[in-house]
Amino acid sequence: MTHTDAHAMSASTVGSDPVGAGAPVYAPTAATGRERRRGLSDPAARRVTLGLLVLMVIGTALIVVDGASGKSALIPPSPHIANYLRDIGAKLDYHTFLIDMLVLIGCYAGVVLLARRVPIRWTLGAVVVLHLVVLAGPVLLSQDIFSYVAYGRMGTLHGLNPYVHGPAAAIHDPIYRFIGHPWKHVPTAYGPVFTLASYPIALLGLTGALWGMKVLAVAASLGTVWMVWRCAELLGRDPRVPSLLFGLNPLVVIYDVGGAHNDLIMGFLMMVGIWLALREHDFRGSATIVLGAAVKATSVAVLPFMALGRRRVSVVTGTVAGIAAIALIAFVGFGAHALDFISVLRRQQSFVSTDSFPNEVAHLFGLPGVFPFDRALLRGALGLVVVYLLVRVWRGYDWLSASTVTMLAIAVTTTWLLAWYTVWALPLAVLSRDRRVLWATLGVQGLFFAHQLAPLFT
Repeated sequence: MTHTDAHAMSASTVGSDPVGAGAPVYAPTAATGRERRRGLSDPAARRVTLGLLVLMVIGTALIVVDGASGKSALIPPSPHIANYLRDIGAKLDYHTFLIDMLVLIGCYAGVVLLARRVPIRWTLGAVVVLHLVVLAGPVLLSQDIFSYVAYGRMGTLHGLNPYVHGPAAAIHDPIYRFIGHPWKHVPTAYGPVFTLASYPIALLGLTGALWGMKVLAVAASLGTVWMVWRCAELLGRDPRVPSLLFGLNPLVVIYDVGGAHNDLIMGFLMMVGIWLALREHDFRGSATIVLGAAVKATSVAVLPFMALGRRRVSVVTGTVAGIAAIALIAFVGFGAHALDFISVLRRQQSFVSTDSFPNEVAHLFGLPGVFPFDRALLRGALGLVVVYLLVRVWRGYDWLSASTVTMLAIAVTTTWLLAWYTVWALPLAVLSRDRRVLWATLGVQGLFFAHQLAPLFT
């Protein structure tokens, strides 16, 4: 299939381009006869969808405003960056947060089901509004952003190598008291590209750096929505549902964007690389994915499947060139210690979070937790999954689907699982030819959130 054919297929419900630039215009799809008999008329579908979108904005705003009150254990102590909201909301307790999230998840499902029946400007506009609402509020549910800023300030203001020292080496820096206790003595586990990018942001001052990280996270998330749209078009699919499955996802908006996690930057660069590969720019595509892995290492899992699926030497040469370029940048910026983040990652994988699937399975069998032997079994299982998928791709299975399953398997088998790890596979899953992969990804997110609901019943 040529690029032109794919583009034409993606515009099956398209009108002419009003500005004459040749871009497809995705018009609402009329209801089928069965849908009309069920009472789902086009005007009703639009009213319902608009109501769901408004409810999503209200629910997100309530979390943000109540979180800004400064009275919630869900909101980490932070420099004052959203004081203008401080006196508006009430205390955000865990029960209220969970109920808000359940409402958001229900609305998300409804909007996705009706997405083809309403003007795309409504749904994409809601994606932007939700991101801006979260941007305007405090840091939500995570202290990671303070570590990002601390490592940047260590390099720029204190002359310390963040791959050698933890934030405690600059204990008098005002950011130090906001960093999570387990990470105060730990050098950075992030890639050299992200660490270098944090340097100029750190120069914006304490609150300026936090705003800079928040803006960067919002830009990366919206950029990923755009990349999903463009990739879906290149694959010959209607891009509306895939884009909304990512952009309106409550775990993306509240946990990932709310915490300004650098996973979003990694995901954006990964999707740019895939978009380039789908446009036949395999060298640049694979090099861009390597760039994403130099933010956070997880996206490197895509490269073996891209190489086998695309069957082009340029994927390998682009990967090698990307690694060489990043290695040079890392050595110039941080010396031989730039690779020390690998040992930090290994140490982190020895941690056990209460939300991890292995930990919960262990509890189901009456065990107190995960032991070293269990970790060896998990690593072996992950290795078998990867080998199996590589063989499947070699035999013709969709490499995007295989990449999705691998990233999902990494999240499921790790003993250190956080909410935003369940988002890693999502932008790939929405593009997968194998619908089971998308359902599996949403299912893992659903199981993760279901585990959070225990306080509602105790």
